[in-house]
Amino acid sequence: MLVRGQRIRTLREAKGYTLQELAVRAKVSLSYLSEIERGSKRPSLKTIDKLAQALDVPRSVMVEDEKQERGLSIGDKIRLLRKEKGLSLAELAQEAGISTSYLSEIERGAVHPSLFILKQLARAIGVPALVLMGYEGSLGHKLRMLREGYGMTQAELARRAGVTAGLIGQIEQGKVHPSLKTLEKLALATGVSPCYFILESGAVDQLVSAMNPELRELLLEPNTQAVLGLIANLSQSELQFILRFIRLYKESGRLR
Repeated sequence: MLVRGQRIRTLREAKGYTLQELAVRAKVSLSYLSEIERGSKRPSLKTIDKLAQALDVPRSVMVEDEKQERGLSIGDKIRLLRKEKGLSLAELAQEAGISTSYLSEIERGAVHPSLFILKQLARAIGVPALVLMGYEGSLGHKLRMLREGYGMTQAELARRAGVTAGLIGQIEQGKVHPSLKTLEKLALATGVSPCYFILESGAVDQLVSAMNPELRELLLEPNTQAVLGLIANLSQSELQFILRFIRLYKESGRLR
């Protein structure tokens, strides 16, 4: 089920309620209701029922079926892999170092896990993180995953890239397709190549699947990814300098 924040706002305004009035009637916090309406939070069924009752409308008016045209969601994949491994919610949560309730919310799509949490879950299940990311390969999703992986807010990323926070939000939601100039700014701010945002996820999956398990695991290490992120923005001359330095370092080691 998908809850449209705009639809809730329309229903609220049709009733003549302010945000605060609806929050009080539904017994939810004002900030949480605001995030729901802006689409940055996905409410639980319990909260949806509260809002429906406060607005005096059927729950079906507020929600619609979410078509999974792009494939399984992250939550669906985690649940399927967990069951295939014979793990309970509590067991996987413990292995990944998160709470059972948080894992439950991830599986039903109520929250979107950060890149760090995805890696923890992937490691606990025994699969590369890319397997869990799967269809979530849109430009906006990749940008959000990078931003959250660095622990940046939309405002912080916007400041680093020299764009507005509103634009970052629209890109992440898939409402706006950035220009090449903006893409280059975002790539520089997040430490990746602009190609990262436009490379088809299938091509990456094929490349990773062809690697041996040890190499795949190495590439998923945070330190390795940090190094790759720095290398991605080197010029040709800078990269050649680094390669020469590595060769000299290795040669000096052999001479000892």
